[in-house]
Amino acid sequence: MPVMRVLLSLSALIDRFSRLLGAVVSWMCLLMVLIGAFNAIARYAGRFIGFNFSSNAMLETQWYLFAALFLLGASWTLQQDAHVRVDVLFGRLSKKHRAIIDVVGGLLFLLPFCIFGIWASVDYVLHSWQEWEVSPDPGGLPRYPIKTLIPTAFALLILQGTSEIIKRVAIIVDHDEEAA
Repeated sequence: MPVMRVLLSLSALIDRFSRLLGAVVSWMCLLMVLIGAFNAIARYAGRFIGFNFSSNAMLETQWYLFAALFLLGASWTLQQDAHVRVDVLFGRLSKKHRAIIDVVGGLLFLLPFCIFGIWASVDYVLHSWQEWEVSPDPGGLPRYPIKTLIPTAFALLILQGTSEIIKRVAIIVDHDEEAA
């Protein structure tokens, strides 16, 4: 089935991108922890010497990294099958039946939810960009770049969800020797 081979190649390309993004996000996690540790140490050290080394920008950087970690890590989490799954019966089913459930769930729930998420967030993000929204806190960071990650994360989930559906369809049609 040549169409399935093309789709599986597309799926593999999406998976590679998600793995690369997952690697970037994992380094962001380390950076977030280091900034959080610095903020805590700087706050307490500042009490002793009378100078505050931390700032609202540093605190917001930590928050923004957490938001980016969560939003950008979702597609990688789906690709790794590390997302939350209610596994009451799923684990007892055959590989083909699990694939059918994943395809139906992806088409009926994941993809429509992501499309709704993009639709619901685009005006919110565009307004933030139009206003060049910044934090109301003194020395705070711009808000529009981090808000942009909301529809971006949903788009990445659509991509990875599509990849997962392709791989599950390959299993259903007995073309899974290439589907991982």
